[in-house]
Amino acid sequence: MKEIVPSPPPVVRNDMAAVQALFQQHVVPSYGRFEIVFTHGAGSYLYDIAAKRYLDFGGGIAVSSLGHAHPAITEALVEQSRKLIHVSNYYYHEPQGRLAEALAHLIGPGKCFFCNSGGEANEGLFKLARKFGHDEGRFEILTTFNSFHGRTLAGIAATGQDKVKKGFEPMVPGFRQVPYNDLEAMRAAISPGTAAILVEGVQGEGGVTAATPEYLLGLRQLCNDKKLLLLMDAVQDGHFRTGCFQSFQRILEGMPQASSFLPDGISMAKSLGGGFPIGAFWVRAPYADLLSAGTHGTTYGGSPLGCAVALEVLDVIQREKLANNARQVGDYLKAGSRELARKYPGIIRDVRGLGLMLGIELKPGIPNLPGGANKTQAARFASLLHAAGLLTIPAGAQILRFLPPLNLRQSEAEEGLKIIESVLVKLSA
Repeated sequence: MKEIVPSPPPVVRNDMAAVQALFQQHVVPSYGRFEIVFTHGAGSYLYDIAAKRYLDFGGGIAVSSLGHAHPAITEALVEQSRKLIHVSNYYYHEPQGRLAEALAHLIGPGKCFFCNSGGEANEGLFKLARKFGHDEGRFEILTTFNSFHGRTLAGIAATGQDKVKKGFEPMVPGFRQVPYNDLEAMRAAISPGTAAILVEGVQGEGGVTAATPEYLLGLRQLCNDKKLLLLMDAVQDGHFRTGCFQSFQRILEGMPQASSFLPDGISMAKSLGGGFPIGAFWVRAPYADLLSAGTHGTTYGGSPLGCAVALEVLDVIQREKLANNARQVGDYLKAGSRELARKYPGIIRDVRGLGLMLGIELKPGIPNLPGGANKTQAARFASLLHAAGLLTIPAGAQILRFLPPLNLRQSEAEEGLKIIESVLVKLSA
């Protein structure tokens, strides 16, 4: 097959310092990057420029739902690119309609809008809420502390973390935060200007904290009573990561009211494209036509290429029963992590999460933990895991997230647990 992208020259292919220099000279320094340069991946593994192999428990922050270089994604990209890569949303094309149908089938009666990222998906929900409340002068959206809703100006105003807001004041008006999992605090915060409530089923950036069933059911009833929209940000915790398509479906399992529970809008991205950039938001049937022609749009969103890949990702997940795999391997990984917490109580404080969205909370003030004082404990511990061959994602100062591919094998989960314990042993010495 003809090489689409030529091989890089030797200095870029082999020299880590040369790659870093390119970034330092030409890339905006808006990320705190780890000292690793990756060249390729396969399945649950990534390989750096020195050919070192890493087991990937980060999954590109919950993006690589089928792992790396999955042949089904490659085939979908190649086949669709031979037919039609892009067409304006002034026209129809089959992949977008089929993907919207598939997502609505997994959630409930409603319609979808397609975009390119989670931040854009949340912006769509913000506009939906404003359109919903506009004629009554309602525009406020209530969110929660420790939430994360993106890095647009409205997204950071919605986010309940001060570190995200710093330097971008004044905030976009119309957002207020209350404690998470506190129904009475939400009830008390509602004002005459409130139009919607936006929450995550599992707070990811906020530390892998799941909503309680009572909280979600209470929010639904509260929104019904007060004529508010209930919106859910499922960018990170959605797409089968918890063992169901949406986290609220997993959280409410076994509850009598589960079958009748539906949010009014859901934002999606990350795992939706398995690495190809695509986002979406779903809107429940009574409100699905609020954003009529001319009220919202995108140039690239819902392209034939992006939709074809997302359809293929869904097909693989369903064909290979990866929702069940997320539960089973997730339970194994969670149980193993809790055993490590029991064996090393001076280092691990807690383990929590659902499916393949797990968090390990470290105890403050771990002795013998190397790294600069300007880095969080989570980042310093992650660096030790990197050196041992395991990738994880820090969340805040004390928490490490596991967001591996949905097709992670139990043997790979076991390998990851052994790597973690090897680091714990050294820190405990």
